[in-house]
Amino acid sequence: MKERQIEKKITLVAGFSGALAVILGAYSAHGLENYLASTELDPETQVRRLSQFETGVRYHLFHSLVLLVLAALPLGEDRAKRNVSRLIFLGLVMFSGSLYLLVFLNLPILGAITPIGGLCWITGWIYLSTFGMKTKA
Repeated sequence: MKERQIEKKITLVAGFSGALAVILGAYSAHGLENYLASTELDPETQVRRLSQFETGVRYHLFHSLVLLVLAALPLGEDRAKRNVSRLIFLGLVMFSGSLYLLVFLNLPILGAITPIGGLCWITGWIYLSTFGMKTKA
């Protein structure tokens, strides 16, 4: 019963996260370039910022799908799903979120947070694999 609640929560977060990724991806494709052109950034930095934003969107959408798949995996332990999903979500916020803020606020220091989000994802993936090894077929 409790596992079902965890699955519902992860699915809900995955759905909203995926929708946000699509919205931000659409903005990246149709509006971000105009926004960046209206700033005082030099053209080279504008291109770099657009690429950084698109990287954030790509990883955001991919890890939203990971959350959705995670909800369906039979890990056998509520704790496993909860911990892996938290790491994946924290990675989303820190990796993609820091890139989004870096672009909109033009604060390169935020790029220092991005690898911490990547580390959360790596840890989540490793944690997931360890539970995969423990799960009985």
